[in-house]
Amino acid sequence: MKTTIGLAALLTLSTSMGVLAKGNAESGKAKAAQVCAACHGPDGNKPTGPDFPLLAGQHPDYLKKALVDYKSGKRNNPIMKGFAATLSNQEMEDLAAWFASQPSNLISHR
Repeated sequence: MKTTIGLAALLTLSTSMGVLAKGNAESGKAKAAQVCAACHGPDGNKPTGPDFPLLAGQHPDYLKKALVDYKSGKRNNPIMKGFAATLSNQEMEDLAAWFASQPSNLISHR
């Protein structure tokens, strides 16, 4: 019983830390440097304005879904739609893994 609870806790912690991201973070890093860095910064921590969200430290599933939604038109932003339209499913997974693995520089005000 202790082993099951410990394993469940470890799995929850690993998931929340982005350890189980499906993509390849190193491949995502290379792609981010080519496409994303201009607006989001190389590690996702440098938005150039209020219209450019911080990506670092976000959950990989959220990041992937955002890219899928831009590509499909469910999210409406012509610039992001253009970028997302060129991405394969694997590239989206890789980008999500890269940005999720980066520590966010947001300051928490709890």
